[in-house]
Amino acid sequence: MAERPADPHSRRTPEPGDEPHPAPQDGFAKANGWDRAYEVYSDFDLPVYVGPSTFAKLPWVTDPAELRARAVDVAIVGAPFDDAVSNRPGARFAPRAIREANYATGSLHTLQHPGGLQPLEILTVVDAGDANVTPAWIERGHALIYRKVREVAETGAIPMVMGGDHSITWPSATAIAEVRRPGSIGVVHFDAHADTANEDWGVLSGHGTPMRRLIESGAVKGRNFIQVGLRGYWPPVETFEWMRTQGMRWHYMREIEERGSEAVVADAIAEALDGPDYVYISVDIDVIDPGLAPGTGTPEPGGMLTREVLRAIRQIVGAVELAGLDVVEVSPPYDHAETTAMAANRVILEAIGALAAKKAAGRTVRWRDSGSSRS
Repeated sequence: MAERPADPHSRRTPEPGDEPHPAPQDGFAKANGWDRAYEVYSDFDLPVYVGPSTFAKLPWVTDPAELRARAVDVAIVGAPFDDAVSNRPGARFAPRAIREANYATGSLHTLQHPGGLQPLEILTVVDAGDANVTPAWIERGHALIYRKVREVAETGAIPMVMGGDHSITWPSATAIAEVRRPGSIGVVHFDAHADTANEDWGVLSGHGTPMRRLIESGAVKGRNFIQVGLRGYWPPVETFEWMRTQGMRWHYMREIEERGSEAVVADAIAEALDGPDYVYISVDIDVIDPGLAPGTGTPEPGGMLTREVLRAIRQIVGAVELAGLDVVEVSPPYDHAETTAMAANRVILEAIGALAAKKAAGRTVRWRDSGSSRS
């Protein structure tokens, strides 16, 4: 057994005139045991708090030509924008927080799928960086988010976007709808709020309006919208009347309470498959009860469980042709112990896992932008 070093505090205090300790003849490294052979890990296998901050320690690839050359299946995109919030800000800090909200690194093994599935060994997944967002300019922020998502989607990769407030869904889903033409996309939208207001205090592009803008612009048909988890005290009756005229379909939280999330999600999948060719998933983290996900701008008590949402993501991605996904409204300044950021991180990981399971089974995942073929 190695001898315990003497307590340095018990040593005699040096006196003036004492000789200094001589340097070891073979160097400090040998004397301190630092010259031994140690394994050196790649950036991909290091802990998340070491080295550059990318999602799951994945390669940082921002050049669309490189995304195309690598035949990337999934590209993580940051939209650090919260200029359109109506209550608590802070979602601009979410992409960085979501990237870091995972302790596992390397070839992740998902326990949510049987058979030892390692999604990052099956899919080519990269972090494509953030949209070129600057503060205090809503129109510019939305324009640059649109351009970033579109340039990623045009390479054939499936964009998974980390907001940002929910207004980013307008430019993000629009970009994907354009790329997927002449096919159509539908939206499965998890949220406590419908986000179909005509305006937020005179602002047409606030985070309470993106679903209305998508429908009114023609990017997505109203009947191809399915909403899950609505609760609380907003929007007003006239907004729901407008939603009804557009053919939108929605499921209140009380329906989940009465029938269970499994039954409601099954209905949402059937509705999502009724019409559109492809599906875009938008997850406002406030669909989860704020007791489990407190770090959000407009928390509404009485929401879904985190596990219910993650299971729903796996089920939907496994059943539809996924065109893109966003997870929004994470506000790190209001989070506790990273629980909200971790939930958002897992939304993306569960979607990646479900795509990997599809690809492992021989089903199509990646979009090829030449014509309408997929690979």
